[in-house]
Amino acid sequence: MLLNDHANRVELCPLGYQFPRAGADPYDDNWLVISGAVTTPAGSWSFADPCLLTGEAREVSAWLRAAAAGKVAATGLDAEGELSPDTWFIEPVLAFSLADRTGGWVVLRVHLSLEGAPPWEQGDNGADIYQFVVEMRLDTAALLEAADQWELGLAPFPTR
Repeated sequence: MLLNDHANRVELCPLGYQFPRAGADPYDDNWLVISGAVTTPAGSWSFADPCLLTGEAREVSAWLRAAAAGKVAATGLDAEGELSPDTWFIEPVLAFSLADRTGGWVVLRVHLSLEGAPPWEQGDNGADIYQFVVEMRLDTAALLEAADQWELGLAPFPTR
């Protein structure tokens, strides 16, 4: 799926199961490797990490559709001055939140942590979990298109 505006671009794609051959563990059998390619004015980077379970991956398109339909509220900094994503997963590599909604436009945040963060934000001096974000201004049609793209990418990877 591609999310982009005039300044930022985030492309996410399910590559495959972490363990291609299903074993006896339904939990481990359902980890998906997600690739990401990110471009911001500060730089570009990519990652590939087993960061979503198959069920979690399906939540992404549902969240995008809910955001497009106006069912996701915009959020700001919490009392401690930190951002909290609206939807997050077991592995805190990727998360999403909504920064603003005006008319038919939204400002979507893609939270990238740990392996998904840019190289200059990793390690001991990196941002705290969920605090590095890429914001993009998108119309609702772009959110729905991204949800469709994501679902197509997930089709070969059912829950095992």
